[in-house]
Amino acid sequence: MKAQNIRTASMLLAAAVTIGSVSLPVQASGSTGISSVLPSAGVSLTVNNKSTTLSSVKSVGNSSSTAEIVDTLDIKTIEDTQEPLASEPELTKQEAEAKAEEESFKSLVIAQVNYYVNVRDLPSEQGNIVGKLYDKSVGTFIEEVDGWYKIESGNVVGYVKGEYCVTGEDAVKLAKEVGTRIATVTTTTLKVREEPSTDSCVLGLVPIEDELLVLEELDGWVKINIEEGDGYVSTDYVTLSTEFVKAESKAEEEARLAKAEKEKKAAAAAAAAASKAQQTQATTAAPAQQEAPITVSGGSEYGNAVANYALQFVGNPYVYGGTSLTNGADCSGFVMSVYAHFGISLPHSSAADRKVGYAVEGGLAAAQPGDIICYSGHVALYIGNGQIVHASTKKTGIKVSNAGYRQILAIRRIF
Repeated sequence: MKAQNIRTASMLLAAAVTIGSVSLPVQASGSTGISSVLPSAGVSLTVNNKSTTLSSVKSVGNSSSTAEIVDTLDIKTIEDTQEPLASEPELTKQEAEAKAEEESFKSLVIAQVNYYVNVRDLPSEQGNIVGKLYDKSVGTFIEEVDGWYKIESGNVVGYVKGEYCVTGEDAVKLAKEVGTRIATVTTTTLKVREEPSTDSCVLGLVPIEDELLVLEELDGWVKINIEEGDGYVSTDYVTLSTEFVKAESKAEEEARLAKAEKEKKAAAAAAAAASKAQQTQATTAAPAQQEAPITVSGGSEYGNAVANYALQFVGNPYVYGGTSLTNGADCSGFVMSVYAHFGISLPHSSAADRKVGYAVEGGLAAAQPGDIICYSGHVALYIGNGQIVHASTKKTGIKVSNAGYRQILAIRRIF
């Protein structure tokens, strides 16, 4: 724009010089424009960002310091007619993080297969298998080689056939369907409110590092699901993330199977002893007027023993943070103490229980007695026939429920 102004002014100045036959000594003046240094008679030229002014000046009398402006021509520059770009509204921290996460989904590679696709060390079917990317499992895109995607997923780095996966914009759409939105608690004890307000009644309590299923994201709050029902927690006390299933390396698969076999053998003696003790107790106990007890079958010997042992504590109280099967336990404390009876050490955390043992594929239809059923902020033991036993709430205590009463996040099997 400045160069155009100078050219326009120069043309006018040349015209004025031709008409008036005036010689103009000119020098630069600073960075804001150009001005001429004139004698007592001549043409004054000033150029700035807004206008160009051309003035003819002549002396009056014999005074060299007195000048009369006899004509002035203002040449206005053409302003930029383009409308200024509308600035985007400022995003909240929560919105900015969600937008950045969605953008990162473009670099995902998501498997779309019936069961799994092999991950190989070379972009060829002749490459060695280094892991498995299960259906709807996710890896990070590294590069494409001849129709193969090189990915990183969990502890696996290798190549999968592109025809069995999606990436780019397609991955963004699919990621929202296959990913699980999770709020992880960052404070010692988090209050879950009935409404998104600190003035609302407390629905329940959840411990630090618990992972809650996000149902809806609001301004400063997220709607989550706990055993007591749907409630709200402040985003000040949770971190939000999208959880995906990752590939399993060949070494991890072998270790998982070996661990399962070892735990089966280690629990065999304890299971047999517990089953014998239960039979002895049943024959020696005085008859009582009560409903026939639930009996468990259909699973492994050890899984059945776990489920049957857990059932004898139905009716006992729920205590937040508790681990006593008789005096009171919370959900993870109940599962932990039941398995401790069989010599298996489990964490006192429903979130951590989602990573113990190994995953049961196929959903509830594939579950067996003794399996750990994981929900949002809750955990239970499967007893077969679509039912669970669990330490539910302070109001209901330890009870039996339908396993599908809430969305299941994971099913884990110890033996």
